[in-house]
Amino acid sequence: MEPCLEHEVADGIATVVIRHPAKRNAMTPGMWQALPPLLDRLAADPAVGALVLTGHGDTFCAGADIGSLNATYEETTGLALPAEEALAAFPKPTLAAVRGYCVGGGCQLAAACDLRFAEEGARFGITPAKLGIVYSPGSTRRLVELVGPATAKFLLFSGELIDTERALRTGLVDEVLPAGGLDKRVAEFARVLVSRSRLTQTAAKEFAAGPAAPDRVAHWREQAQLSEEAAEGIAAFLERRVPRFGWTPPAG
Repeated sequence: MEPCLEHEVADGIATVVIRHPAKRNAMTPGMWQALPPLLDRLAADPAVGALVLTGHGDTFCAGADIGSLNATYEETTGLALPAEEALAAFPKPTLAAVRGYCVGGGCQLAAACDLRFAEEGARFGITPAKLGIVYSPGSTRRLVELVGPATAKFLLFSGELIDTERALRTGLVDEVLPAGGLDKRVAEFARVLVSRSRLTQTAAKEFAAGPAAPDRVAHWREQAQLSEEAAEGIAAFLERRVPRFGWTPPAG
């Protein structure tokens, strides 16, 4: 099978699978280019409440397929950055499900997700120092915000790989699961995500990305007032039932 990004939507959960088993799921130019429009379609799909990004088989992603590039700075960063930014900007909760190698551009994609769950034995690394590539300012800031400056410098300066224990301790991953337990936990947590209020999640994701302009604060206050999310949440709590949240983003 040709390298590709597979995807499906089921029960409100979009799953995107990085598939290039011959190269440990390394991203080809075509795969980098295909990710932003795929994410745009999934973001616009009202049936999608959360997105899971994972790799085919026992590897998440070994980074960019350098053999398919001229290995120039412009090609490498020019392909990866739009894909990373599109993933970071996805308006619904995103979760990277990691097993095996999560290296280079693969770790870049995982870091762009909201959350990362990993199986024991996974290995993480940011490797531009091994290739003489200058890591982009946006990617560097995202990594620093995630793991702190000391760990970011360790990863960027050395290109060394770290295990799941250190990744969990430094904040690079949020949960570590025993072998065989990743898929079940990711499925369970994704179902939790799609059962919650999209209003809360969408506003929280925007606010978490940085200081909110006054007009955006006013926008979300208006959305909260116009929606019936809080009334439904409180009623469900008092009636001891599962809430039926129904907010969707306004058109345009």
